[in-house]
Amino acid sequence: MKDSDNDRFEIYMDSSRVGLLDYVVKDDEIHLVHTEVNPEHQGKKLAALLVRESLQDIREAGDKKVVPVCSYVVKYMENNPDTHDLLKGTIEEAVASCRWPGAN
Repeated sequence: MKDSDNDRFEIYMDSSRVGLLDYVVKDDEIHLVHTEVNPEHQGKKLAALLVRESLQDIREAGDKKVVPVCSYVVKYMENNPDTHDLLKGTIEEAVASCRWPGAN
């Protein structure tokens, strides 16, 4: 679910928000800057679901290119080549500009 007032996508279980993906809009770009899932709900693939649905929403809107800043979003997009057409640049550029724990 998109919460445009707070610049985030959210995921709910029942009526409780269990995760969010913050973004910043800059002209024709949407920078995906932070993904989090409540600790009690981690390990349930909710972050992947949140990112997948957020990217689908961006695709349907059709007016923004994605700049993945969040390391989770970069890794998700790297593992899902069907999302690469949404990128502002290339996946290689996104990976190179992002340093997540354990990256070479």
